[in-house]
Amino acid sequence: MSEQGFATRAVHAGAAPDPATGARATPIYQTTSYVFDDVDHAARLFGLQEFGNIYSRIMNPTQAVLEERIAALEGGTAALAMASGHAAQLVIFHTLMQPGDRFIAARQLYGGSINQFGHAFQKFDWHVDWADMADADQVKALIGPRTRAIFMESIANPGGVMQDIPAIAAIAKDAGIPLIVDNTMATPYLCRPIEHGADIVCHSLTKFIGGHGNSVGGIIVDAGTFDWSASDAYPTLSAPCDSYHGLKLHETFGTIAFAIACRVLGLRDLGPAMAPMNAFLLLTGCETLPLRMQRHCDNALQVAHHLKAHDKVAWVSYAGLKEDPGHALMQKISPKGAGAVFTFGVKGGYEAGVTVCNAVTLLSHLANIGDTRSLIIHPASTTHAQLTPDQRATAGAADDTVRISVGIEDAADIIADLDQALART
Repeated sequence: MSEQGFATRAVHAGAAPDPATGARATPIYQTTSYVFDDVDHAARLFGLQEFGNIYSRIMNPTQAVLEERIAALEGGTAALAMASGHAAQLVIFHTLMQPGDRFIAARQLYGGSINQFGHAFQKFDWHVDWADMADADQVKALIGPRTRAIFMESIANPGGVMQDIPAIAAIAKDAGIPLIVDNTMATPYLCRPIEHGADIVCHSLTKFIGGHGNSVGGIIVDAGTFDWSASDAYPTLSAPCDSYHGLKLHETFGTIAFAIACRVLGLRDLGPAMAPMNAFLLLTGCETLPLRMQRHCDNALQVAHHLKAHDKVAWVSYAGLKEDPGHALMQKISPKGAGAVFTFGVKGGYEAGVTVCNAVTLLSHLANIGDTRSLIIHPASTTHAQLTPDQRATAGAADDTVRISVGIEDAADIIADLDQALART
């Protein structure tokens, strides 16, 4: 049987009627632990000789369905869900890095990731080198003997700027290091980074995949494409593991080794487990992902066209516009649309941007994206306020910048609310 369509997988992948009750919806397994068949069964589970449930900090049946579904949508070999997108990033780098190691990250990046990489990770003695992902020579020049990964977003937050995944993937492959792509803004409906050369994909499930602003979660997807044993740069995967009596994870688990390592070492020891209730809510949101994402894109394009012609708007950055510098790249990596999130500049600068956010009534002024509702924020005073002016400008969050996440309401109502807010500037 050929691979099922995206919408079918979004509803069915990983799920089956509950064998005990016949329940069609995936149950919420609200339990901390699981009964073993006998002592030998328990020993096999703890020794990684058999897959199964041990403790809900490490795995849970509701979470397992979510993991299988996202892996199927992204085209990966395995996935691991956890408490948040930030937790997913932490566990990824915990698996890849040793003290003193470095990685390259895009300058065009979510402000929270900039903080995590530039400050929190220093306490682990992990170090970031920032690069403009549009400048291949700059990325290449930063690769050194302790570089262990390149990290980028498929569509950069907050600017909604398309990123050239294939170009960066080629650089990573030549250097023998994995490419990690945060696919939160695009979702696999619009872009599947593994098909463009990514080795690891991550998401904040809180955003579009959940889609309803009611649960927090993150996920790691293993592409199964990287040879972790090609060098001694990734000892967590290639060297004998003391936690499991000398077991070599890559040698033993092959194309799912990275996901296994993240689970049995990162999630086990750092502990950012996803709650079963959140896994259930995120699964429910996932079922309507293709419907919502297409509506998000259609609405966003209408709103962007309107703002582009507005006399109170200085500029609009949205790759869905034919005149946008990123439009050709969008057609290459995200042909169904440019996503729901984009930025525009309000004439009048910082104060005008603040005024617009304070004046909206339909749009919600809050620090999130990917909701069914339209959302708005002024990054320079909120999500990117901790950065310097130069860092904000580089990240696409200058003083006049307003970010909107266009929801699935009627586009005319979204436009009307923005018009009345802009009229007050």
